[in-house]
Amino acid sequence: MHAINLRKRLAVGAVAGLAVVGGIVGVSAYAAPGAETGPVEAVAVAEVQDDGVRGANALTREAALAVLDAAQDKAAELDQRVTVAIVDRAGNTVAMVKGDGAGPQSPDSAEAKAYTAVSWGQATSDLTENAVGDGATVADIPGTLFLAGGVPVVYDGAPIAGIGVGGAPSGDIDEEIALAGLAALADLEG
Repeated sequence: MHAINLRKRLAVGAVAGLAVVGGIVGVSAYAAPGAETGPVEAVAVAEVQDDGVRGANALTREAALAVLDAAQDKAAELDQRVTVAIVDRAGNTVAMVKGDGAGPQSPDSAEAKAYTAVSWGQATSDLTENAVGDGATVADIPGTLFLAGGVPVVYDGAPIAGIGVGGAPSGDIDEEIALAGLAALADLEG
């Protein structure tokens, strides 16, 4: 039996998942090499009523680009080489710009700060005290970073995104750059 590598299985699984989501049925996500395939029965798709679906607020592409531009402009003004990352409410990176000359650690730092800010709905600088102490702390949660430089984007009272900046020699500078990105959202035409 031939082994199918992980990348191929993930690609096939992703295509099959998209097919199901798009309403296409009858696609086999995996078949053993040499196996004969026949017709596949269609699977009915359940219709969900409005009261069973929850809307999600998210930054638009234009808003994300405005945040990145404003933050990188502030970084240039302060003569800093940083990476700026934006994550959505689920913590997935939706936009990132690594500035010229930013260090190799800066993308990971920016993403972790953005993730931490959206997770708690607070600036990471306000959370640093929670990350120290004897025994387990919130700093033990994977993917988080409790250093200044992450700020949440709040809409209708709830965090919908996080902005993280990494790479400046001080978290205070990272936070100043992140706040400049956040301020750009107020300037968007509604």
